[in-house]
Amino acid sequence: MIVYLDTSTVLQALVGRGTTLSEWGQWERAYTSGLMGVEARRALDRLRLEQALDDDGLATAHEALGAIESAIGAIRLTAAVLRRASRPMATVVKTLDAIHLASALLFEEHRQERMVFATHDRRQGVAARALGLQVIGTA
Repeated sequence: MIVYLDTSTVLQALVGRGTTLSEWGQWERAYTSGLMGVEARRALDRLRLEQALDDDGLATAHEALGAIESAIGAIRLTAAVLRRASRPMATVVKTLDAIHLASALLFEEHRQERMVFATHDRRQGVAARALGLQVIGTA
């Protein structure tokens, strides 16, 4: 399976709150947007400031994030991705979610390979399905 990892699935693997993607690590190849690292680091820092993570937990999460980034492919944030993310969509889609969806769609188009879109964000899962992507990870 070729999987696109939304930031929500990476964060879940890092901080372990709630259900982690049952298919985690069971892929042939995994990709995400180059944006994921920024999103994840901002979320981790926010958790630390909210005292939901202590210093040790933050350091461990940052180390694990680096390992994840080294193990998966990053889809560059290009002008084509931004143009695609700017197009109208069938459902309500937040800005960063649109960039993730556009990255996955353009990957499929350019590589002529289907990928599974992994997210724990229910609204993003609905948007991904509306765009024809197979989705895992949403309740």
